[in-house]
Amino acid sequence: MIQLFEIAFKSLLSHRLRTGVLVTAIALVTTVMVVMLGIAEGMNRTLIDSSTTLMSGHVNVAGFYKATAGQAAPVVVDYKKVEAIIRREVPELKYLAQRGRGWAKVISDTNTKMFGLGGIDVRAELGLKDVLVIKSGRLEDLAQPNSMLVFEDQARDLEVKVGDKVTLSAPTPRGTNNTVDVTIVAIAKNVGLMSQFSSFMNEVTLRELYQLNPEATGALQIYLTRSDPKLVKAVQERLRVVLAKEGYELLPDDPRAFFFKFENVTREAWTGQRLDVTNWRDEVSFVSWTVDLMDMLSFMMAIVMLAIVGVGIMIVMWISIRERTREIGTLRAIGMQRLRVLAMFLAEGFLLGAMSSLAGAITGVILSALINGAGVALPLEVQLIMMSDKLIIIPTAQWALTAIAFITLAVTSISLIPSFIAARLKPVTAMSHVG
Repeated sequence: MIQLFEIAFKSLLSHRLRTGVLVTAIALVTTVMVVMLGIAEGMNRTLIDSSTTLMSGHVNVAGFYKATAGQAAPVVVDYKKVEAIIRREVPELKYLAQRGRGWAKVISDTNTKMFGLGGIDVRAELGLKDVLVIKSGRLEDLAQPNSMLVFEDQARDLEVKVGDKVTLSAPTPRGTNNTVDVTIVAIAKNVGLMSQFSSFMNEVTLRELYQLNPEATGALQIYLTRSDPKLVKAVQERLRVVLAKEGYELLPDDPRAFFFKFENVTREAWTGQRLDVTNWRDEVSFVSWTVDLMDMLSFMMAIVMLAIVGVGIMIVMWISIRERTREIGTLRAIGMQRLRVLAMFLAEGFLLGAMSSLAGAITGVILSALINGAGVALPLEVQLIMMSDKLIIIPTAQWALTAIAFITLAVTSISLIPSFIAARLKPVTAMSHVG
């Protein structure tokens, strides 16, 4: 086997120009694939950061309370009992935050917008200050009653600044409208798409707006020691089992954001409390498709480019076989079996793919680092898709190795047909060939 790879390597070296063109083309395909997959990974990391900042923990225990069959509110009543169960059953817990949930009309002196409201105790939000970039004001001021934080685009649309007052108007769980005046105490930098419709306010004020008692909250957001998908799913399933054993009624597992569940819950005839256990990806399912689309697009582009390059590879290998017809005939005449001839040319294709894709992957990683260092700003329309104001590329080792394996396998497969043709040559015909 080593001898076959040695012959293949020397054959590639003997045709430097031809090999150089193919190596460059294959390396370019690999570079594009690594960069595209790095963009998808950057989107995924940004999605995790923004979702677990604005809307969700790694795992969430939320639910709906129905005072009457036709009126549902995204509320967990007597949440401290549920919190005690979580702390007992989740040793992987890093910290836990309880947040109110709401949706209200925000009215300034000049404009009106609908926002999602997150009622928080800023002193318990250990991770919030590490993610939010405050442009003006102070995050700590959310500890004050009747205070609110908005994001840059929201402040621009409402034409407000720190210190200005706005009015919040929303229906309470009992079906009556209520209003409350709040002061903008901080304006934060945009955090991708979801910061367009999310905001934070003091949790006590949110309860006043919705006329909730101090024992009620919107969701218990569980932040784990790591965001490993397997761990997140395991904790989610464990909590569903434990909460059911503790006597709580649970909603069916539904991997959608809580506001998509209102219609189904409202139609159902039950009353009282039902809990809902979700993970961060469920809560942002309405935007996470963009990451999956980028992964798919990366492989589709690689396949299209490989199809183009593959035609060139097959033509070059056919030329190589034609030039080496007498050599093949001689090898067959001295006893080399067809399978070994096939393996020799496949080894050539494998080496070509492996060396080229490795060079392309290294180039892709270097290019990604340079782009990240340059801090390429994105226009607003692209920010909504990329979930960031800058182009972030994270070419992980896993994606780089995946690209190398995928490209190498593809190039080796492309070389299979001309290799099979070479193996089928008859020794007498091949030796009498005049090239």
